[in-house]
Amino acid sequence: MSDTEEVEQIEEEYEEEEEVQEEEEKPRPKPALPPGPKLPESSEKVDFDDIQKKRQNKDLFELQSLIDAHFEARKKEEEELVGLKDRIEKRRAERADQQRIRAEKEKERQTRLAEEKVRREELDAQRRAEDDLKKKKALSSMGASYSSYLAKADQKRGKKQTAREQKKKILADRRKPLNIDHMSEDKLRDKAKELWNWLYELEAEKYEFGEKLRRQKYEITTLRGRIDQLQKHSKKGASGGKGKVGGRWK
Repeated sequence: MSDTEEVEQIEEEYEEEEEVQEEEEKPRPKPALPPGPKLPESSEKVDFDDIQKKRQNKDLFELQSLIDAHFEARKKEEEELVGLKDRIEKRRAERADQQRIRAEKEKERQTRLAEEKVRREELDAQRRAEDDLKKKKALSSMGASYSSYLAKADQKRGKKQTAREQKKKILADRRKPLNIDHMSEDKLRDKAKELWNWLYELEAEKYEFGEKLRRQKYEITTLRGRIDQLQKHSKKGASGGKGKVGGRWK
């Protein structure tokens, strides 16, 4: 772009700015005011009483509408309350009927249980009576065998008691009181030595008796084995002594 073109462009921009400024500085027309309220002519009069009366009538109408709406809502609430009371009474009556039916069923159940209990007790009593009768018959049938069994049991019990008493007597004879309260230290030592010697003798006797018992058991076992063998041989000899004579066994 040449210098001449730049100068022309600057002049055009300057002219446009001046035109815009002139347009802004021009006086603008004032807006038209709305027409004011129409005043009555001097010959007409304003009836303020009529206006006040109309306003009161309007207020009364609105108040009456509110009152009617209130009473209508109140009437509806009362109807709902009556319906609610009716439903409550109906439910109460139904609940009373259900409780009465439940009480009757419970009473019947208790009566049935009591009857079953009485019948079961009667059956148990009858069964016990039958068992007692069977026991009495069994005892009476045993008779002399049962009495002899009791006699043997009593006799055995008496023997056991006698053996126990003899054992107690022997132990009482062997275990004599020490009477060492009045002894001095030397005598106590002598007494302890005497008791130790006695204990040694008892242990020796116990060992001898044990060995004797062991030998006797061995001898009994050996003799029993020999007896069994002799019995077997005697049975075999008796069976082998039979021979066949003339085509027949004798």
